[in-house]
Amino acid sequence: MKTTENTTNSKKATANETTPRGVTKPKSNAASGLTELFEDGLKDIYWAEKALTKALPTMVKNASSVELKDAIDNHLTETEEQITRLEEVFKILGKKATAKKCDAMEGLIEEAKGMLEETEIGVVRDAAIIAASQKIEHYEIATYGTLRQFAETLGLPEAATLLEQTLDEEKGADKILTEVAVNAVNLEAAEIE
Repeated sequence: MKTTENTTNSKKATANETTPRGVTKPKSNAASGLTELFEDGLKDIYWAEKALTKALPTMVKNASSVELKDAIDNHLTETEEQITRLEEVFKILGKKATAKKCDAMEGLIEEAKGMLEETEIGVVRDAAIIAASQKIEHYEIATYGTLRQFAETLGLPEAATLLEQTLDEEKGADKILTEVAVNAVNLEAAEIE
């Protein structure tokens, strides 16, 4: 009886040592190295970019500002190129391009839909579209910056260069959205008050 009890206590001690209270226990297929974490991040952003190609046309249809429509249309074209670039990164790794649902992007797209429903058509909705779009851009900037750094650390300069190119485009899209907001949309929306 003591042997069984000692074995049970030993198992509890081991479990507590590996996952202390408050620490999330990893899934059985959890990434155990930087390469796996990098690949997982690529799958995540690949899904996100594909989801955006479906969401951006809705934003264009709901925008009233010509500058905003143009900015989103241009970014849609960039997004399609970014998907191709991600597929190139997968090839560099010798992997098939695979998407894994991105909960963050799904949430940001849902929030954007909600903002459309909660605003009147016109400049106020345009301001909401810019706000939602910039939240998306900031998520992408953080993701691509991280993935680029992972690629550099893993000695994948070609992948790092491709990811840097996309990172620069995301920063550029964010800057254009800010200019549209500051130079026209936000001022016009404020006048409605």
